[in-house]
Amino acid sequence: MLKIEMLTERLSARKFSGSFTRDKPDLTSRLLLRGLHAASQRRRKHRQTLKAPQAAPVIPHTVSAASLAYIRRLTNRPSFPMRLSALPLKRVIDLRVPGAAELRPARLYIPYGKVRGVVLFLHGGGFVHCGLNSHHGICCRLARASGAAVLSFDYSLAPEHKFPAAVEDVWAAFNWLASEAWRWGGAVAVAGDSAGGTLAAVLCQKVREAHRSGANPSPPAPVMQVLYYPATLGREETPSREKFAHGYFLTKAMMEWYGSQYASSDEDLLNPDFAPALQKDLSGLPSAWIMTAECDPLRDEGALYGRRLAEAGNVVSYTCVRGTLHGFLQFYPMMRKARWVLHQSGRALRAVFRARK
Repeated sequence: MLKIEMLTERLSARKFSGSFTRDKPDLTSRLLLRGLHAASQRRRKHRQTLKAPQAAPVIPHTVSAASLAYIRRLTNRPSFPMRLSALPLKRVIDLRVPGAAELRPARLYIPYGKVRGVVLFLHGGGFVHCGLNSHHGICCRLARASGAAVLSFDYSLAPEHKFPAAVEDVWAAFNWLASEAWRWGGAVAVAGDSAGGTLAAVLCQKVREAHRSGANPSPPAPVMQVLYYPATLGREETPSREKFAHGYFLTKAMMEWYGSQYASSDEDLLNPDFAPALQKDLSGLPSAWIMTAECDPLRDEGALYGRRLAEAGNVVSYTCVRGTLHGFLQFYPMMRKARWVLHQSGRALRAVFRARK
């Protein structure tokens, strides 16, 4: 298991620390936090008009089916009108593709021009919520910037489907997509934000292990992994988890709750398929484009994973976006930095796909 001393030592390197000198949200992020706080206060006052005021709110370990459905409806809303987001693209197609046990919903984004490569995109949401609609605009922009087809895949969610259900779904979807990739030149990449970034990293490790074991058939290795503020550790603590535990959109209590919904046991937290930074051998993995947000509890573990990948001999591009919060890509309509990240990661994908023609 990784120790905190090792984490601190690894994060001391300038390249993968992002030169954290402020650790403060920028103006746009502060306005966003203020708006989210005001909305939360309005909801709390509304609840108090319906029943007597309660003690300070806590996150319950379990939620009712009705509450979970409400959370998912709320978080799967698009951040920008879907039809307008899709205007710069040639086609957007809803379909169903193989998961581990059933056909799962997916959405394929096709840009104009000669399409080179295809990207499997995995949405975030703590393995519990979000979906195709919440990440629609992100996928539209990524397809346009990369010049590649993008397949957004709706894997099974917790707590109904515990670990490793999401991993198994993603593995099945990637195998299917690899068999269809000839339509766009044969090359496949993976991308994801937050929990989706975790799944993308795990998927790359699993493909490598399939190749090393001589599994036949085994899918082609992804040409790149694009990880937006991924969760890469289990129970290990990092400085950023402590520093940004409260008041920065994603809280430590929320992270613990997501983990309790996804994990079946404490042993799961030690599994590299749950926490990819716990994988001892990180050699022979696809090139990585990793982004973290400065004011994010997950910042240090994203930086750590990038550093360990580089030390293992992999090609890594890492950036920490100053003044931003976890999940800020969702707010790309109002945040220039989010649009910049999607453009830069799309350009990186475009370069990799074109190099393979």
